[in-house]
Amino acid sequence: MELAGEVSKALEELSPEERYTYRDQNVRCSISIPSNIAEGSSRDSKKDYKRFLRISLGSSFELETQILLLQQNGLLSHSSIESILSLNTEVQKMLQTFMKRI
Repeated sequence: MELAGEVSKALEELSPEERYTYRDQNVRCSISIPSNIAEGSSRDSKKDYKRFLRISLGSSFELETQILLLQQNGLLSHSSIESILSLNTEVQKMLQTFMKRI
């Protein structure tokens, strides 16, 4: 959830035209990460829970790609990009570790 907040905050740096192009997709995938973790936690089997964790991980990698595109186009500050990518890497590691332990 912290990551989704960081993404939303960082995207405020974008101009109105850039927000229209980039905001929805970035916010959607950042919100999808904790949402799928929560939804999976309510499932009856570990297999089903892991499936939702994999979806969350996929959304995390999608977010990473979106942020790298913003970086490539020089649309976000270096500090925002570094903060998001660092936090996202931490989320990816936690998800991967959690999936191994289930």
